[in-house]
Amino acid sequence: MLSAKMEDYLKAIYRLEREGEAPVATSTIAETVGVTPPTATSMIEKLTDQEFLEREKYKGVTLTPEGETIALEVIRHHRLLETFLTEELGYDWATVHEEAEILEHHISEEFEQRLAEALDDPDVDPHGDPIPNDALEPIEDVPVSVLSDYDEGVQVEVARVRDREPDELTYLDGVGITPGTVLSITEVAPIGMVTVSLDSGDSVSLPEGVADAIQVHPPESDRAENGVTKA
Repeated sequence: MLSAKMEDYLKAIYRLEREGEAPVATSTIAETVGVTPPTATSMIEKLTDQEFLEREKYKGVTLTPEGETIALEVIRHHRLLETFLTEELGYDWATVHEEAEILEHHISEEFEQRLAEALDDPDVDPHGDPIPNDALEPIEDVPVSVLSDYDEGVQVEVARVRDREPDELTYLDGVGITPGTVLSITEVAPIGMVTVSLDSGDSVSLPEGVADAIQVHPPESDRAENGVTKA
């Protein structure tokens, strides 16, 4: 049986691979999970011995199919829990990540199944991140860009919002920017400030760092015209 710490490593490596780093360097893993490189090296050796990782000397590691399955299961637990905590228990989406980090390692498969059924098998969590299905198939990549990549005059729909910065989430929720919100970009200032207008008529100016936390795609009507319907 894997420890919670081992599962955290596999989940972190999965995310880093999805972000385009493969093989994943030990130093990057150490920074992501918040440990020293020697500590990360020791854990990587254990996971490699158990055939959850493949290691390339001087390059880094990649998940084996077994390692990827475990990572997807933990991610499924996490995102179902985030959804349950926000929808059923009234948690704020800015704080729910930390709660789910604790609980994700300790629920049974029966509890996971009942959780999914109670939530009507959601496709995404409150931040717009896709929830792996019960077969734990690899998550399908859907093209998205960050808000700061777009020019003035473009209309986009929020797909996901980075969940690692509670202050950002609290602010964005307060101004009405959540997954599904349609934004019209009205100004991109030379200093990096991005100003958007919402359907409500409100105008919001976002620092570039916050705009980088918002992943967007064309509005649903435009995606449908091009045969793209998944968020």
